[in-house]
Amino acid sequence: MSEPLLKVQNLRIELSLRDGIAPVIDDLSFELGAGESISFVGESGCGKSMTALGIMGLLPEKVGRIASGTITFDGEELTTVTQKRLRAIRGNEISMIFQEPMTSLNPVYTVGEQIAEVLRAHQGLSKSAAWNCAIELLDAVRIPNARRRVSDYPFQMSGGQRQRVMIAIALACEPKILIADEPTTALDVTVQAEIFDLLNELKRQTGTAIIMITHDMGAVAEMAERMIVMYAGRNAEQGPVEQIIDHPRHPYTKGLISCVPHIMATLNDERYELTEIAGIVPPLREFGQDRCLFASRCNMVSQKCLDKRPPEAIFGDGQRAACWHAGAI
Repeated sequence: MSEPLLKVQNLRIELSLRDGIAPVIDDLSFELGAGESISFVGESGCGKSMTALGIMGLLPEKVGRIASGTITFDGEELTTVTQKRLRAIRGNEISMIFQEPMTSLNPVYTVGEQIAEVLRAHQGLSKSAAWNCAIELLDAVRIPNARRRVSDYPFQMSGGQRQRVMIAIALACEPKILIADEPTTALDVTVQAEIFDLLNELKRQTGTAIIMITHDMGAVAEMAERMIVMYAGRNAEQGPVEQIIDHPRHPYTKGLISCVPHIMATLNDERYELTEIAGIVPPLREFGQDRCLFASRCNMVSQKCLDKRPPEAIFGDGQRAACWHAGAI
């Protein structure tokens, strides 16, 4: 069996708060194979984007740090490499599509200049060669009349087109891993579907592995082979997407699935009722406590959930769930 392209083990990321240190990521482990698609899913504030920033080496300076654990990319340990080496990896071997393209794209440069900059920095291309590649990339992400639009500024493009530009920038150097952080935020459902189709097509063409970060279980079902459900900085459940959707083993996962109409319609032949998860994600200062952090929102809570952090129960085909009652769900 070949080694995974990305291997994260017992990762702990801490943030400095006014009232102390909080483990925003707490003992997270997962693997990503070459050409595989996985998805991190969970509510806002659960640590999905912070995991991506940790992998990219983009934690907020003087506020965030990797306290323990390892991040191994293609046999290289990223937690100990120099900043120079990280800069060589970012945008070249590991790329990221950030949440909001209008704030990620520079408004005073054309989209062509912003794509070409990546190619000049990492591939050493001349200005003219990088510009021609920028046109080809815009065409590859299905922006009509790419030769003309390459000279447009971000404000001259629609939300969906700006997101396609972000994808073009991320894929410019044919990275081994593409991290897509909420790539369809604020886009209508038709454009969302087009973006998902585009990412899947580019994955087939280039063999790039994809990490999708989302709060939308419907997007997970569209894009990923495996999912990792995060809650309060911890891995609540992980495993094959179809298996988890058919039989979730964690109450939080079950609640997320119950909020998605088209998934529930598929799973139920008769009428069903959409439910909501009561309560909210706990504040950062409560992360890391030795108990189940979902207990206050769970309808299966027992005393041991309040007394001790649940161990990870292992089921068939790689499905795992950190819940005292996983076997009873």
